[in-house]
Amino acid sequence: MTQKIAVIVGAGPAGLTAAYELVTRTDIKPVIFEADTQVGGISKTVNYKGNRIDIGGHRFFSKSDRVMEWWTHILPLQVLKDGEEGLTITYHHRQREVDTHGPAADPDQVDEVMLVRNRVSRILYDRKMYDYPLKFSLQTFANLGALRTAKIVASYAKARLNPIKPERTLRDFIVNRFGQELYATFFRDYTEKVWGVPCEDIPADWGAQRIKGVSITGLIKNMLRKLKPATGSLSQKDTETSLIERFLYPKHGPGQLWEVVAREIEARGGEIHYRNFVSGISHDGAHISGATVTGPDGETREVKADYLFSSMPITELIGGWAPPAPAEVREVAEGLSYRDFMTVGILLKRLKLGGGTDARGLADKVPDNWIYIQDNDVKVGRLQIFNNWSPYLVADPDTIWVGLEYFVNEGDEFWTMEEEALKQFGAAELEKLGVADPADVLDAVVVRTKKAYPAYFGTYDRFKEVETYTRQFDNLFCVGRNGMHRYNNQDHSMLTAMIAVDGIVDGRDVREELWDINTEEEYHESK
Repeated sequence: MTQKIAVIVGAGPAGLTAAYELVTRTDIKPVIFEADTQVGGISKTVNYKGNRIDIGGHRFFSKSDRVMEWWTHILPLQVLKDGEEGLTITYHHRQREVDTHGPAADPDQVDEVMLVRNRVSRILYDRKMYDYPLKFSLQTFANLGALRTAKIVASYAKARLNPIKPERTLRDFIVNRFGQELYATFFRDYTEKVWGVPCEDIPADWGAQRIKGVSITGLIKNMLRKLKPATGSLSQKDTETSLIERFLYPKHGPGQLWEVVAREIEARGGEIHYRNFVSGISHDGAHISGATVTGPDGETREVKADYLFSSMPITELIGGWAPPAPAEVREVAEGLSYRDFMTVGILLKRLKLGGGTDARGLADKVPDNWIYIQDNDVKVGRLQIFNNWSPYLVADPDTIWVGLEYFVNEGDEFWTMEEEALKQFGAAELEKLGVADPADVLDAVVVRTKKAYPAYFGTYDRFKEVETYTRQFDNLFCVGRNGMHRYNNQDHSMLTAMIAVDGIVDGRDVREELWDINTEEEYHESK
């Protein structure tokens, strides 16, 4: 009997998870077509002269036991050194308990290992540092000043007594939970940097998707919870994802995990074709029959598909439909918006933050994974300090490796700026913010990422028409962030692929269940 083929578009977390589940649970052969030269999608790791860039920052934490077990099955956990706080991670998935005090690895001796990291993020606003999430501490109130603190308290009280109804925009959503003054101080400018439009032009759906559980009440509860003695456990299921304090992280960045997964897929008979772009989808109105693939030489070929897993942007999926989708579906797909992303990686001798510490004192002085830049007189939105994600991301431990993150639109003035000009622009913004001196810049690189963030404006208010249309195809599974045009986290993207394969294995229709992932869940990342 001829082996069935699953064509998988994209080798990001969703596509690779689908392929791994297929090769380990079925006799279906996954054939992945990836337009890039490496796996991982936006979860890849870019290696520049031994200095590694994590695009956007990826904390490996999920409230899904299934995903957590999957990750730690792929990469073993680190052995904690003498004097370090102990750690227990216990999962209850499929009636089986897994205690990771068992097999573990020393990250100094083994490359393929998952580190246990502390999460530290702060906000840089008005050239002052604030804890993120906000803490109601003396330092916070001192930074804000008495007048602004009074305005924050008064506007929060007003929002609770007289909330905006109905909540139509993201501004409405945030003001109802934090008040106008906190919204204007810590939410508005950063959010508008990310999306490039006023918060009044973003529907409240974005808040429900990403920050629905975060509020003043939630921040206070988190502060009270932290007064309890630490247990040394990574289990934080009662904590909003935006408030987690510990997470797992691959030694060499997120792409390392997906590189291991890719090797396992190929070892088990799956195929991954790089620099191959799926430019067309053939169907009969109810069933996908194949895909048109364009290779690196520009030649096209037809590939038979018994199943199609698509993590490609919906605009490209529907744009390549043959025969074409109905006009109204094409109209919605063509009108969907995306936000693109750029990282300017800068290698430094030292930082000025934290009292002018050098790299050796970095962990003690500047512990942040991310610093959110709220000030609107600079374009940078976030600053990553890669040393603090993993010391193994940096080639020379005596240097500091940072990433300035910019939210842009493909083709705009910033996107098309010459690389040398972008490097100088980034260094100048570090100086303006008081983070580093241009004289301390050792090297720099620019990384551009297309369609990093599916947006909730444009024709998104009609997206249900696309979802309904794609659900009529019995062997099509739209998975992942771009495949579903949904601002998913990495773990949600993986779950969509897992559920899709569950349906194939069990012989049941999971299309409705698939589209419910990350709509009924109670956890969402804010970033």
